[in-house]
Amino acid sequence: MDTEPSDEVIIVIGGGVAGLTTAVLLAEAGCRVRVWAREPAEETTSAVAGGLWWPYRIEPERLVGAWALESLAVYRELAARPEETGVRLVDGVHHGARLAGLGAWAGRVPGLREVGGGLAARLPVADMPVHLAWLRRRLERAGGTVELREVTDLASVPAAVVVNCAGLGARSLVPDPAVRPVRGQLVVVENPGVTEWFTAVDGSSAASTYVIPQPDRLLLGGTAEEDDWNLEPDPGAAAAIVARCASVRPEVAGARILAHRVGLRPARKTVRLERRLLPDGRVLVHNYGHGGAGVTVAWGCARQAARLASAAG
Repeated sequence: MDTEPSDEVIIVIGGGVAGLTTAVLLAEAGCRVRVWAREPAEETTSAVAGGLWWPYRIEPERLVGAWALESLAVYRELAARPEETGVRLVDGVHHGARLAGLGAWAGRVPGLREVGGGLAARLPVADMPVHLAWLRRRLERAGGTVELREVTDLASVPAAVVVNCAGLGARSLVPDPAVRPVRGQLVVVENPGVTEWFTAVDGSSAASTYVIPQPDRLLLGGTAEEDDWNLEPDPGAAAAIVARCASVRPEVAGARILAHRVGLRPARKTVRLERRLLPDGRVLVHNYGHGGAGVTVAWGCARQAARLASAAG
């Protein structure tokens, strides 16, 4: 990354995967970095994510493809140390998907191929609580810090450079009414022996079907309910999720339920990744609106945001 070390403190707002990844790159480039987070990483939307690398509910595609491929390269390297980084390479199928419906980026995904039921590939899957903890440790080793502080006004943040990775919080913080929640619910169950991921997404429905294995559990999903702010799990939705997943993998029907999770994806018509000068000459960089693909584009977007944050002038 082409950055110049600076004595000025850079404050990154947001402790999810976008904020931590951006902060890591800045700190490792020699910048003094502090992350201000409203809640601990394990309580963010990122922690609820299924963690499967794939561009989902994110635009614009012409930019998303490049960000996603940059991130894919990083995750493939991190998968060599799964216990440490939380990232593994796992085989699976996107049921009903076809290469013809995807952008040019798909041709650069190693091993992505059409099979009878859709697209098969060996893709990164991140165990998000483990991955977020690893990102924080990496940041701290580079000299960065994480503080629990809620920000209500970007202009009042005492730093020459502020990077806004607030996710859905940007709706009120910027303010940016174009950021909207897309509610996702999933069910965590004991893994009865499933080793491959599976997804089936119907763009015309709020319901989807996905099965994502993690080292000690299985994630079943899901939903995509637009403009729904409810963080409480819906028992009816949970039962429907298990039923849909059991229709694909019958062995999950009797799996013991460990937890129910709900997260609000920060959807926006397009990702906002840009640099602006505040009236007093300070720099504000926006990096939010990643929809359902925050993990998928994290490193690509972080590299661009870090370049913008450290650019002179």
